[in-house]
Amino acid sequence: MSPIHTETRGHVLEVRLDRPPANAIDLATSRQMGEVFAGFRDDPNLRVALVTGTGEKFFCPGWDLKAAAAGDAVDGDYGVGGFGGLQELPGLNKPVIAAINGICCGGGLELALSADIILAADHATFALPEIRSGTVADAASIKLPKRIPYHVAMEMLLTGRWFDAEEAKHWGLVNHIHPAASLMDEARKMADLIAAGPPLVYAALKEIVREAEAERFHDMLARVTKSQLPTVATLYASEDQKEGARAFAEKRDPVWKGK
Repeated sequence: MSPIHTETRGHVLEVRLDRPPANAIDLATSRQMGEVFAGFRDDPNLRVALVTGTGEKFFCPGWDLKAAAAGDAVDGDYGVGGFGGLQELPGLNKPVIAAINGICCGGGLELALSADIILAADHATFALPEIRSGTVADAASIKLPKRIPYHVAMEMLLTGRWFDAEEAKHWGLVNHIHPAASLMDEARKMADLIAAGPPLVYAALKEIVREAEAERFHDMLARVTKSQLPTVATLYASEDQKEGARAFAEKRDPVWKGK
């Protein structure tokens, strides 16, 4: 049985981890996830990805320690997108939503941090327990202090303590909390709302945000205003850009074609 299930609904790709008992990720699963997300990136009909886990107990605990004990190298070939298929996937200029349906820790939390929007079930719990096994949560050490207050991020990294969905939302790590029974319905509503928007604008937004991490404000702003980013140049020369202006002037909803 495949550890990854996918379903396409209109312009939305749903990706579900299904690897009992805990949805942990081994090398083969990571490589398959990379192929799935690369396919999402390259399919012009797909605009938003929604990633979740099977069941109500685990979203993903990250690296499969049993597979590691059996010989899966921690530094092995994770695939085109790096661990979990998302965090190192080049050119991913489409929105990704994570629906956290249960325990989300270690590399599973790093996978969630690779999404653009995070929704959580009210019983979801989170942790970065790598410190307890004498290793480092590498991707989280880079990302987490940029997403939440530095001292809070460092406490989580240094102690490996668990925290619940309410605390995650308090610190801005989670966008919204929903009852478990309605999590996927709410996630799909969010995905459909975004999928109905202008895909070329989303592409430009994601490239701008990604590139801006290593740039000073004025330098980055100049790159955007001078259309020096490929997605921005495409947007400003597009039919969608003209359609947006026409729709506003005509007081109607725009029809986005991604062209």
